[in-house]
Amino acid sequence: MDKALLERIRARKWFYQFDLPDGTRTECYLPPGVEGVHTTRLAMLDEALARRFGPSLQGNTAVDLACHEGYFAFHLARRGASPVLGLDARPEHVADATMMAGAVGATAFSARVIDLEQAKAADIGTHDITLMLGLLYHLENPVRALRLARAVTRKALYLETQVVPHMTAMVDWGSYAFQRRMVGVFGIVDEIGEEHAPEAGVGGICLAPSIESLEWLLRKVGFASVERLVPPAGGYEQHVGEKRAMFAAYVD
Repeated sequence: MDKALLERIRARKWFYQFDLPDGTRTECYLPPGVEGVHTTRLAMLDEALARRFGPSLQGNTAVDLACHEGYFAFHLARRGASPVLGLDARPEHVADATMMAGAVGATAFSARVIDLEQAKAADIGTHDITLMLGLLYHLENPVRALRLARAVTRKALYLETQVVPHMTAMVDWGSYAFQRRMVGVFGIVDEIGEEHAPEAGVGGICLAPSIESLEWLLRKVGFASVERLVPPAGGYEQHVGEKRAMFAAYVD
């Protein structure tokens, strides 16, 4: 146990509550109650992974798109996935995840900096399991990101995002005589000027889908089956209130 490293980690607050090898836990800088977004995601992810892969992820590789401090990527590694690659646009997140991996013994984990708005599948490679948690609604090109996620996934994608109210209608398409059904919507959210914030999008223009739009898109970008995950009893209010949603999307 590297006591000096643990002291460095305990000297600051983190986005996640990490259990450290000496029995202590990191302090989360989110307001009280909001950290429930993490535990609810984890509960939904665990339940879906167990149904699809059983109790162990041994023999499966994984990638975490927007890994932040590595919390969920480490969890996949603890369940047996190896190797586990973490990707993030912010160098400080990659540095934090790498430091924390050393502290918690996540030897299967490695991380590197990459802007997923610009990345190609060849930059990432293919992986059995892909995570995209808390990323999609911070992007200005979410459909491109979904296509990228499909291209790098061999077996299963687990995606979680903030969502907006749904709307559908018949709309004119060049003329009143030609109409098409609008199958869904994205809400445009302005984070311009907040790009420095560690949990904001790096581009400032954010498009958040409705639940129905996201499910439709996951099928259209090439996933064979899509399952909306149910939050646990007592889960985070945003998930229970359908302000956030989580999906599992399977290649076959």
